Amino acid sequence: MKIPLVKAHLPETNFANLVSKRGFAMKQIIQGILSLTIFSMIIFVSFFICMAHAGNSAEIISVQDKKGILENKISDIAERYIGIPYGFGKDLKKSRALDNSHLLCLIYHEAAKQAGLRFKGYMPMKRLLRNTVEVQRDELKNGDLIVLNEGHAALIYKVGNHNNFRMIYASSKRRQVISFNSQNVVFEVYWLKNLKGFFRLTESMFASDD
Repeated sequence: MKIPLVKAHLPETNFANLVSKRGFAMKQIIQGILSLTIFSMIIFVSFFICMAHAGNSAEIISVQDKKGILENKISDIAERYIGIPYGFGKDLKKSRALDNSHLLCLIYHEAAKQAGLRFKGYMPMKRLLRNTVEVQRDELKNGDLIVLNEGHAALIYKVGNHNNFRMIYASSKRRQVISFNSQNVVFEVYWLKNLKGFFRLTESMFASDD
């Protein structure tokens, strides 16, 4: 006696539902992967932007710190040149004398170098003064200039306070580089009487040497 074989059939409706459910699950998986990828890319880009911004901020702070170092270096550097002979148009690189514009630019150059900055370089007094901004007496810092009406200038290299500071310049009359104090009588009767103002070099005169 033959036993009839019974074939198991998966209902078409169940098979369609299974395929549909698998397709939906796969779709969800793909959507999840895409969402995770996009999220990761956003995190990466945000991190890169933050790092770039932090780098720029650090550079700005670094330059400001270097300018503070420059101001501190000016005092010692300026005093090295007291007593150097005066020579119109002279430069210490080519002779043992120098004039006022060469003196001031040399001090700025040396101080900037020690502070990790770069000074623009030598320029005649009129051009140097065109690259300044006026400051008030109670704002004075090392490196500022005191300028007379006819354009003569001295560099302020050691500030105690706005009533007590030292200046340096190359004197054609004295034939040498001299230093004097703001409490000196000559300052009162000559410099203040003929004063144009106090000035500071613009930021564009210095750049980071990195």
